[in-house]
Amino acid sequence: MQSSGVAILGVDVGGTFTDAVLLDGATVRTAKVPTAQRQEDSVLAVARAVGAADVARFAHGTTVATNALLERRGARTAFVANEGFEHLLHTRRQTRAHLYRLCDEHPAPLVPLERSFGVPGRIGPDGELEPLGAVPDIGDAEAVAVCLLFAFRDPSHEREVVRVLRERDPRAHIVASHEVAPEFREYERASTTAADAYLAPVASRYLRALADGARAAGLPEPLVMLSSGGVATVDEAAAHPATILVSGPAGGVVGAGLLARRAGFADAIAFDMGGTSTDVCLLPGGRAARVAEREVGGFPIRLPTVDLHTVGAGGGSLVRVDAGGAIRVGPQSAGAQPGPACYGNGGGATVTDANLLLDRLPAELPGGLVLDRDAAARAFEGIEPAAAIDVVNAEMLRALRVVSVERGHDPRDFALVAFGGAGPLHACALAEELGIEAVLVPAAAGVLSALGLVASDERRDHVRSYVCPLSEAGELPREGEADVRYRGQSFELTVPLDGDVAAAFHRAHEERYGYAEPERELELVAVRTADVVPAPELILPAVPHNRVAGPGLVELDGATCWVPEGWRGATNDDGTLVLTR
Repeated sequence: MQSSGVAILGVDVGGTFTDAVLLDGATVRTAKVPTAQRQEDSVLAVARAVGAADVARFAHGTTVATNALLERRGARTAFVANEGFEHLLHTRRQTRAHLYRLCDEHPAPLVPLERSFGVPGRIGPDGELEPLGAVPDIGDAEAVAVCLLFAFRDPSHEREVVRVLRERDPRAHIVASHEVAPEFREYERASTTAADAYLAPVASRYLRALADGARAAGLPEPLVMLSSGGVATVDEAAAHPATILVSGPAGGVVGAGLLARRAGFADAIAFDMGGTSTDVCLLPGGRAARVAEREVGGFPIRLPTVDLHTVGAGGGSLVRVDAGGAIRVGPQSAGAQPGPACYGNGGGATVTDANLLLDRLPAELPGGLVLDRDAAARAFEGIEPAAAIDVVNAEMLRALRVVSVERGHDPRDFALVAFGGAGPLHACALAEELGIEAVLVPAAAGVLSALGLVASDERRDHVRSYVCPLSEAGELPREGEADVRYRGQSFELTVPLDGDVAAAFHRAHEERYGYAEPERELELVAVRTADVVPAPELILPAVPHNRVAGPGLVELDGATCWVPEGWRGATNDDGTLVLTR
């Protein structure tokens, strides 16, 4: 952190609560408020609650783009493709929504067919095949997504279409595929561009309102967390909101990796259990693994994203018994209002209530909220709390196995970093199931996503499409990542550029699939780089070392840790509780 003592603020908006961390010199202050319907109100409220003043840097994680996509609250959008490819968003990849449930359907495209238009002309892999024809009249769309064939190689036709459309309607938000996802695979590129255009008016209104509110409150304009794990300006995020679809959870991943490295654990798994959902992410080398594509709301988004896996299981997840007598947990949540039954606002049975009934929560939460044990007991009448915990733990175990075992990693080689309001309550039980020997619980576990925002680098991601033999690619950047595959394969693996790319790919293929073919020709699909401006140095106040032994509770900032029998540990200089079996 800067030596001048000027404060740094991080604010993360979650589905239930909005969290803030303010670092001022060696002083750390935190605050938490319920998330309001208008996210900007929550952000400014929590900034006031934490006492933000004389702030030099303000970083923000938001779910506004994700919510707009999932709730289908985006702009009236048109889609422009090559003539004959108007159905591109509807034909998809012709794969089933679910392999074994034939009645399952894909979500309806963001742009209906009546607002999908074709333009004459064609670019091929080696240049123009047919001159661009007349751009059709697209009507009264608020946003337009333009995706033409081979625009990742030659964007000239896309640029001309965009020029004509902007000349016709300067108010419409127009996005071309080469601006946001300049890669091959037409459907994924089209899906990303459509989502980007669809979200832009909604995200832009929110970010502008927040920037104006911050200015009025004496705060600097916020930097916005990207899905790739770095922050960018409001203008950059508003121009391409598909880049912030995993904005909120990315902050927690950054914070978890930082504290794992500082605690001396090179490899870790981030486990973020909040009120509504749980996010898990592998942290090889203490840094988030990234993927080039992620599905959000049923739509492929071809943009760099921290490699999170999310399940609908959180402290506020509702517990019920189905018609067959089985206990079900989530994905529905009690949210902040009414919240769990024990909050006393008429909420239903939740995971939080189950933990309270099992004596894993204190009678009073930080902030003075007294928990109503009798209300929790009434909500759980006929349901065994321990059984509900087993059900939700099973769901989270599946998520942890997805990012570790299913990708060729042994979870026993990793530490588990538990955070979020509910994560430390479940971490040790999950670690035991996976054979993990160490659990790290940050002092600021309940607000770690906000702390991660404070420590996030500024980042601008770039991609260049190749699709050629690796031996013919020429000189490559020294830093970044390459998407590589064996010639003839349909999908690629991402390997680092800082070394022998071919050898790294063979190792990665062996790790993922159990075999490698070093004599087989390799194909370079794309190269991914990033411009990074390091964040200010993070200085946390030294804390006294405390030792704990289970069974017992440890109260944290915005969270509670349950230490089962057989586990013990101590806090390190950062205040991180390091638990071992």
